[in-house]
Amino acid sequence: MSTPEQALATQLRNIEGKTGKDLAALRAAVAGSGKTKHGEVRAWLMETYGLGYGDANTLTHFTSGSKGTAPGADDGAADPLADIYTGKKAHLRSVHDAVMAAIQPWGDFEVAPKKAYVALRRKKQFAMLGPKTADRAELGINLKDDVASERIVAQKPGGMCQYAVALMGPDDLDAEVLSVLRRAYDAAG
Repeated sequence: MSTPEQALATQLRNIEGKTGKDLAALRAAVAGSGKTKHGEVRAWLMETYGLGYGDANTLTHFTSGSKGTAPGADDGAADPLADIYTGKKAHLRSVHDAVMAAIQPWGDFEVAPKKAYVALRRKKQFAMLGPKTADRAELGINLKDDVASERIVAQKPGGMCQYAVALMGPDDLDAEVLSVLRRAYDAAG
């Protein structure tokens, strides 16, 4: 199973491959760009190196020090999932672990921890997962196709995900949910 730290390390290695520069050189380039605001640095990286939004955003965080140190270095940072699944929501970590274990065999994807959930991305985000309440996690699914299901509920237009499903425990991650999630994974491609 991929951890957020492993996903970050993989993404940074991929950025090095795309740009042809190591992280130290990229950090120096950003420092020499004269850009100081996050959005300016991100836009500069996109223009200068042809990076997509996600890679440029991650590299901006990394070069500013807000995403830690080089891959493999122990910076003593806490597990971001521990911050998401804390207190009354700690028992929902088992739902997260079940989702990750189920989708890991499908291939490469990025796990991007946010404050209250994790985003799951390939070229595009295909899902988000996190505690919705103290009693249930929510799996948001980005899929343009129609989904005929009573459990997988269509969301209002304009939101981050087109569908969402409540998961009270690992057993709620059944064949129906995995089938729709796999379609979203494939479409994000």
